Parts: sequence; C-alpha cells; structure tokens
Amino acid sequence: PLCMAATAYRYLVNLPGVRGGNTIVEGTRIGVHDVVGLLQNGETVDSICSAHCFPDLTKAQVYECLAYYEDHKGEIDVLVARQMAPDEQA
Repeated sequence: PLCMAATAYRYLVNLPGVRGGNTIVEGTRIGVHDVVGLLQNGETVDSICSAHCFPDLTKAQVYECLAYYEDHKGEIDVLVARQMAPDEQA
C-alpha cells in the first residue's frame, strides 16, 4: 500500500518571503515555532489565544501548530532554539 508522506494542514501555510518561508498560521505572520516556543515556555493554549499573546488565533489553530510540531519536531526545535538564543546570551 502507498503511504502519503505529506500531511495537509487546514490552517497552516508556507509563503516564500514570509517569516523565512517557515510554516505559519494562514492569514497571519505567526510561525508554528512562535506558538510552540510559547508553549514550551509555560504558556497554555488558552493564554496563547488571549490578548496576552495572539488574540487572533483560535484554539484549533494552536492545536494544529502542535500537530505540525509532532510531525516536524526536528525542524521546529531548530527554529525555536534560534529564536530563544538571543535571550539566553543577554
């Protein structure tokens, strides 16, 4: 049986020239790695969707970022680490 390696994500896109071509939430400039980084730093799905973080995101979009992360951990871990690096050196 043939397996489809690519998984379609309803809310996520890659746009050349936007956020370095990394996977983002469609209609925003919010990267999957932005959402995952916040979750790894103690935010919750509810707090990410609040005015505190990204009020335009829905819970479904946040959960889809998590699903994408589960499928692409290596890629996202590198992006999160790069994003967090400047803060650690300060």
